[in-house]
Amino acid sequence: MSVTDVIPAADPGGPAQPLITVSGLRKYFPVRGGILGRTQAQVQAVDGVSFAVAEGETLGIVGESGCGKSTTAKLLIGLTERDAGEIVFDGEALGERLSLKDLRRGVQMVFQDSYATLNPRMTIEASVAFGAHVQGLDDPEGRARRLMDRVGLDPARFAHRYPHELSGGQRQRVNIARALAMSPRVVVLDEAVSALDKSVEAQVLNLLSDLRAEFGLTYIFISHDLNVVRYISDRILVMYLGEVVEIAPVDSIWEEQAHPYTRSLFSAMPSMDPDNRTEKPPLAGDPPNPINPPSGCRFHTRCRFASAVCKAAVPKLAGLDRNAAHMVACHLYDPASGHPDAGQGGLA
Repeated sequence: MSVTDVIPAADPGGPAQPLITVSGLRKYFPVRGGILGRTQAQVQAVDGVSFAVAEGETLGIVGESGCGKSTTAKLLIGLTERDAGEIVFDGEALGERLSLKDLRRGVQMVFQDSYATLNPRMTIEASVAFGAHVQGLDDPEGRARRLMDRVGLDPARFAHRYPHELSGGQRQRVNIARALAMSPRVVVLDEAVSALDKSVEAQVLNLLSDLRAEFGLTYIFISHDLNVVRYISDRILVMYLGEVVEIAPVDSIWEEQAHPYTRSLFSAMPSMDPDNRTEKPPLAGDPPNPINPPSGCRFHTRCRFASAVCKAAVPKLAGLDRNAAHMVACHLYDPASGHPDAGQGGLA
């Protein structure tokens, strides 16, 4: 099966610009209560998120549970309606020249729960072919069988099986094939390997890498496992309480974590050295309530470098002096911020 069997050649935006650009993305969820069900508060799930992904790139998104990773993913494919912000796919803005149907054909998603995302009453072949049927693509069944074979599921054995007859790894391969059947250019993977055994996880990661190269795909990869993100990603974006705090090439952020929160995340990674034991938690306490997040830098309530300016002003995402591709939102790296330790090379 060739690339042209699955991936269309359309590229209206041209190769020089990012394939997908997100600007000021925001989503608040109302908290309702009382007899009349009136809105009493709002959960600020995603608040002003901006980033761009180049064609053929893999962007890894990491952060604690509740930081807004999955909500961002659902906003990208239109499963959740955004409150504000702009999504531009290949040079066309969603809601203007780009329709939601076209966006969903160009951007597909693989979810964490491989069983819940499949219809238990549909065969595997029917599940993979369903999206192609809806979009009016040619030969949905033939397309489904070719993709099943490509992801390692023999159509002769698996085409007429049902989801409950498959293992977790096999079901996730079905979900990957189902996403590819829509001829996407971007695939969003939301914890797509976190529920798998380590041996199966490695197989699926290698499959994703091969598919990316073969079909020219662009990935947005969400995970809690930093080692997995490092293996598959070109850049890493770190989120905290609905905001982007750091984004950098994977090698750069692995060598130096600029934001205090990013450093805490990396410090929490298990070590293979039995003599390198974690004596105390690298980060104390839980994230603040997203209904009423802290003013200024949202991390200041847990940051040992916090000062008065951190409570008063929101830090801007900007490149480091020594590496413009490594961007961080922290007053420590802005000499004009007024932070007493600003301009001294960052974290001590």
